[in-house]
Amino acid sequence: MAGSGVIEGPLSKWTNVMKGWQYRWFVLDEASGLLSYYTSKEKMMRGSRRGCVRLKGAIIGIDDEDDSTFTLSVDQKTFHFQARDGDEREKWIQGLENAILRHSADHQVMGLKPVPTEAEFEFKLAETDAYLQLMIEQVKSLETRIDACEDESTRERYNVIKVTAEAMIEAIKHAIVMLQISKESLKGPVMNGSMHESILTNDADYDYFGTEEETLPPTDTVPERSYSSSEDEDFYDAEDFKSASSTPQKGNTPDSSPSTEELIVQPQVIASDDDYYDELYDELDKENLGSLEKHGSVIAHLLSQVRIGMDLTKVVLPTFILERRSLLEMYADFFAHPDLFLKIPELTTPRERMIQLVRWYLSAFHAGRNSEIAKKPYNPILGETFTCFWKMPGAENSNEQTDGPVPWASKDNLAFIAEQVSHHPPISAFYAEHFNKKISLDGYIWTKSKFLGLSIGVHMIGQGVISVIDYDEEYTITFPNGYGRSILTVPWIELGGKCTLSCAKTGYNATVEFHTKPFYGGKKHKVTAEIFEPNEKKPIVSIDGEWNGIMYAKYNTGMNEVFVDTKKMPIMKKLVKPTDQQTEFESRRLWKEVTYNLKNKFIEEATNHKQRLEQRQRNEAKERKEKGLKVETKCFHEEGEHWVYDRPLLKRVRNSPSSTL
Repeated sequence: MAGSGVIEGPLSKWTNVMKGWQYRWFVLDEASGLLSYYTSKEKMMRGSRRGCVRLKGAIIGIDDEDDSTFTLSVDQKTFHFQARDGDEREKWIQGLENAILRHSADHQVMGLKPVPTEAEFEFKLAETDAYLQLMIEQVKSLETRIDACEDESTRERYNVIKVTAEAMIEAIKHAIVMLQISKESLKGPVMNGSMHESILTNDADYDYFGTEEETLPPTDTVPERSYSSSEDEDFYDAEDFKSASSTPQKGNTPDSSPSTEELIVQPQVIASDDDYYDELYDELDKENLGSLEKHGSVIAHLLSQVRIGMDLTKVVLPTFILERRSLLEMYADFFAHPDLFLKIPELTTPRERMIQLVRWYLSAFHAGRNSEIAKKPYNPILGETFTCFWKMPGAENSNEQTDGPVPWASKDNLAFIAEQVSHHPPISAFYAEHFNKKISLDGYIWTKSKFLGLSIGVHMIGQGVISVIDYDEEYTITFPNGYGRSILTVPWIELGGKCTLSCAKTGYNATVEFHTKPFYGGKKHKVTAEIFEPNEKKPIVSIDGEWNGIMYAKYNTGMNEVFVDTKKMPIMKKLVKPTDQQTEFESRRLWKEVTYNLKNKFIEEATNHKQRLEQRQRNEAKERKEKGLKVETKCFHEEGEHWVYDRPLLKRVRNSPSSTL
């Protein structure tokens, strides 16, 4: 205690992920309503202030499970502190509460009622959503604990907590939706009026982030905003709040869509000589964030559907947010770089083959997301199929056709087929093979969607099995989850989750983790991977970067390299039959009318055609149920818990009269 209304002493302050907690000397002046901090007590004595927190309107947050940490939220930022113990924290909180109350009261006496700006509203909404995700994860952990608990009475108590928490989660989800809807309906002076915009601008006499302590405002002045003198001491991702020095723009929040600096650079597309141009699919969707606005906010579309207490997973997204292709066709983009896949069997050692497999795997996701807007592909109709193949540049393409999944492809082509094998649950099976290279992939994905507040999570349940026939090797791979963020404004996509790639025969394995962007700090689209030799815990290769950008590899030999560069690698265009040569249930023919009307902006017509397809599917399901019939798939069947292709290359080769396998 330094004097009446003044508290000073050491606290640790969270700086960033790299530096963690930093020791600082703090001084709380209740009279001025400022919490100032210095790099040391000596710097405080010299008046070299590092930064300060303006306490007027601040909110204190504490963690009941931790007796030493607390937060201060003010001026669109959250500051994280750590005291030495619970008593020390209590002293600081009491002093801070007195200062906040005092200056909030002064504010009210002056007759000024603080009105939140739109940026502040968006920030708090996104922060609420971040805490909601944490709560969802905690409930998952609780479910695991319940399953492992043997004592019946303890299980009962856990279940009571779980039910209460789930009810709270659902209430928060609905609150987030309704708050967002309310915000859209209040587009006026309350949120956007010029009388409040001065709150979002910096004091003209000094920068928001200074570079030298001497350039900061004098310690006896009260700044308009809290500040820090070093960008290293950010408490949030500055990239997400570039509007801190100007009027905020729509979507500039922690859960926002990519900025103009992040627009996707389209890679080169290589087509074969005998390819043909299909304007419905080959012309890139040039619709950007601005042109989306002409449809009106997605909020306006949802307004007529959302009701308190309803199942939000049943909310229908507007047709204009649909991508102009089926989900089955999107899975074909796993092979946008078929040369990387086909190089696997060319390598002579298990180590090289596993490294090449990981290289192909990390290149397999960016091509499916070639728009700055996260649009949703069509949900495939039960029995729908999609077929295509790739011709490799420079390869000697023979006319000898294969008896594989695409009869009109040759043995020198990579052939692909996908089929929607189940509607409830929605399961897509897919298969690819190159006859001459003796390599194939047999996989399936069950998409399980869940509403997560401001996001929708799509869990990709399933696996793929890659057979390298000449080496009698099978590699099993799993897939990341997808997340549609900012679904109530302009949605964007990210991937998340830990995936595995392993070969039982050789023992080589790899882990790939797709990192979702944290609320505070961090980057979008981050991915890390490690490749291991059999029975080893230290990786032979470590990889990090962005799954839709550049990924770098560091080998245990000391070598470093660019492992994958999606910005420079050309995409090999797949060859698809013209729609007039396709069968009734092939994707492009099935969705032709929807695609045509979407491309030409005839949204109502597109919606009508889509609804007719969906109604036909419901009618067929009803008829099967009445007649007691089962669904008959075309090219895939269930084998245990998995879906597999009926006539895989491995089986055909082994049954061949000339086979030596």
